[in-house]
Amino acid sequence: MSQSPVELKGSSFTLSVVHLHHSEPEIIREALSEKVRQAPAFLHNAPVVLNVATLSDEADWLQIQQAVTNAGLRVIGISGVQTEAQKLSVQAAGLALLTEGKVKAAKAATPSPAAPLAAKTRIISNPIRTGQQIYARNCDLIVTSHVSAGAELIADGNIHIYGMMRGRALAGASGDAESQIFCTQLAAELVSIAGQYWLSERIPTEFYEHSARLFLKDNILTIESLN
Repeated sequence: MSQSPVELKGSSFTLSVVHLHHSEPEIIREALSEKVRQAPAFLHNAPVVLNVATLSDEADWLQIQQAVTNAGLRVIGISGVQTEAQKLSVQAAGLALLTEGKVKAAKAATPSPAAPLAAKTRIISNPIRTGQQIYARNCDLIVTSHVSAGAELIADGNIHIYGMMRGRALAGASGDAESQIFCTQLAAELVSIAGQYWLSERIPTEFYEHSARLFLKDNILTIESLN
């Protein structure tokens, strides 16, 4: 029997979500272009999902998609659709409708406390070099050495770095807002938790190259000392 020319398989990918609070394409383009200029290695040509929960049914989805593309990003789909009219207009524009996962609901579906599952952790002991990407799927990530500029750490859970951190760290990559980043020497190019991110210049000077803990408080990225 000959093999089928196509095969469908389930998978998961790390995507950034752009929450739109304005429907004017040019305003969107300018705001996103600035974001891309700040972190071109991380954002240029990056696939994104547009959350449109705060927009009206009258938005011009084709022009919004073009504005995002002109800014240097690639629209994968639309989430946060609130009304049937909005749903129909998004579909008429040829855009895919996506549903963002509910982290808390997923946790509620885990086995009962009587038979808890052991928490998984991926541990990396070697230095992470420029250009390397480490992804800890469905678990925490611990790096016991240094992370060079241009390297990237991604985890669906927490990230711990016991060394100089000069690369990028993205915790809660699947949307878990309870994830945190712990670092003994923070000098990162970018830190992100559940899509909320800072570039290096946003890191307060008193924490630069010092130990720090980053977490979300009221969905705002927050930093404090580990000491």
